[in-house]
Amino acid sequence: MSQLFELAPDPVLEMTGSDACFPVGRIFCVGQNYAAHAREMGFEPQREAPIFFTKSPAAVCHSGSTIAYPPGTENCHYEVELVVALGKGGFRVAPRDALGLVAGYGVGIDLTRRDLQNTARGNGHPWDTGKDFENAAILAPLTPADRFGEPGAQPISLTQNGEVRQEADLGQMIWSVPELIAELSKLYHLAPGDLIYTGTPAGVGPVAPGDRLVGRVEGLVDLTLEIGEPE
Repeated sequence: MSQLFELAPDPVLEMTGSDACFPVGRIFCVGQNYAAHAREMGFEPQREAPIFFTKSPAAVCHSGSTIAYPPGTENCHYEVELVVALGKGGFRVAPRDALGLVAGYGVGIDLTRRDLQNTARGNGHPWDTGKDFENAAILAPLTPADRFGEPGAQPISLTQNGEVRQEADLGQMIWSVPELIAELSKLYHLAPGDLIYTGTPAGVGPVAPGDRLVGRVEGLVDLTLEIGEPE
C-alpha cells in the first residue's frame, strides 16, 4: 500500500566519539525534581511519585541553533536539564539495574510557554501546549554513559547572555536517575531511543529575542541556543 505523503524522518543525535548516531524515539520529562524549583513554582517538594509528562520528537532542536521566539506566548522560560538516553529497553526495572539501560547522557533545555502552562493548570486542563511545541526540546550531543560515569553530584548550570541563572548539582534531584528510570518503567515498556529529561533546578526565567543561552553539566558537551525574533 502506498503512502499519501512522506513524513519527516525521526530526529537523531550525535554521540561523541562514535560514528553512530542516536535515533530519538519518545521524550519523557520530569517535573519538580529539584526542591528549590518546586518551591519557586509554588509547590512543596514531594516523594509520593515523580511527575511525568511528554514531548513529541517533533519538538527536538539541536544545540547551536537559532530559533524564532515561540508563537502563542509572551512568557517563554528556559529550563536546563540532564537528559538520559536509553540504549536498551525494559519493563518494571529495579533501580539497581536501571543504569544498565542507559546509552548516554546530554544537556537539554526544556523550553516552556509558562503563561499557557499556568492558565491550563489553573483551569484543571492538561498543559501540553505549554510544554510540547516546535523547538521546545533542545539537545546537545550525547556523551556515552561509560565516559560520563554515574550521575552523582556533577554541577549543572545555565547562563543567559553570560549571566548565571541556574546553578545546582545533580545530587540535588529529589528522584535520582535510577529511580526515575525504574518508576517510568512501571508505566511504560521503555525502549531504545527513549529520552528522559530529568528536571530543572531553581532559577528558571523568561527568554527574549537576542538572548544566548548556554547549558552545562560537568563532563558533558555544552548546549548553546540563540533566540531570534518571532515569526
